[in-house]
Amino acid sequence: MNNPELINKTIAFVKEKLNDAEGGHDWFHIERVYKNALLIAKETKCDLVVVQLGALLHDIADSKFHNGDESIGPKTARIFLESEDVSEEIIQHVVNIIENISYKGGNFEKSFSSVELDIVQDADRLDAIGAIGVARAFNYGGFKNRALYNPEIGPNTSMTKEEYKKNNAPTINHFYEKLLLLTDKMNTETGKKIAAERHRFMETFLAQFYAEWEGVK
Repeated sequence: MNNPELINKTIAFVKEKLNDAEGGHDWFHIERVYKNALLIAKETKCDLVVVQLGALLHDIADSKFHNGDESIGPKTARIFLESEDVSEEIIQHVVNIIENISYKGGNFEKSFSSVELDIVQDADRLDAIGAIGVARAFNYGGFKNRALYNPEIGPNTSMTKEEYKKNNAPTINHFYEKLLLLTDKMNTETGKKIAAERHRFMETFLAQFYAEWEGVK
């Protein structure tokens, strides 16, 4: 199978699988990450097919929506890629990307590294910050029925992986527990440049949020 045909089939597969997904983890999230990955890949020597497949399949079955089971995503991706006669080398690389891309509270040691993982991880993290990141954070907070903000509940920036997965704190806390930390964790130069601008937007948003909360303006 040639690469354009494989990518088109993968897109169709992902769209079908995520048809009823939560708004911050739906096909449009995948599409944005895919576009981010292509943008970063332009400036980086890499295996573009692996980047494309990794970006498209990275959230095919997010553990947050499968009782915390982190094995479903890699399994789903592998079954699909095997059905399309993709080489084992590429399949394993994509599976490794899916298994190592998530933030998991910032205390997760990656068991695999590659330029392609760096690109897809940056692309995914870019979609978690900036204006889209703000929208996704509150969309997911609403989905989980979390408070917008509670001045009596401070952020916890030293959570274990398990604590992070079970965290049910107000949405504003998520900015300090993850979103504002991502810029310093970017892997690629292109990712760092884009992240810096989106980071500034979040700081401006938070300043406005607190001013409105306190009735200052």
